[in-house]
Amino acid sequence: MTDITYIIVEHDGGWAYKVGDTFSETFPSHEAALKAAKRAAGEQELPGETEGIIYEDKQAVWRQEVSAGDDRPTTHVRDAK
Repeated sequence: MTDITYIIVEHDGGWAYKVGDTFSETFPSHEAALKAAKRAAGEQELPGETEGIIYEDKQAVWRQEVSAGDDRPTTHVRDAK
């Protein structure tokens, strides 16, 4: 199973959460960013339907996969403050 960590960081004059190298939108307060990260982390763990997905990888190659609705990651929220 995959682990995903949402990290609360200062970003672009405000606060954001970061997953890997990707930042969320900028929030006006630390508390707002923390709340959004907790919500996103919780939603990430919810089961869904098994579906086909298409995405572009880092090498700009389009990929097709089947995403099992019950194969959800474990999430964590870490505050870098």
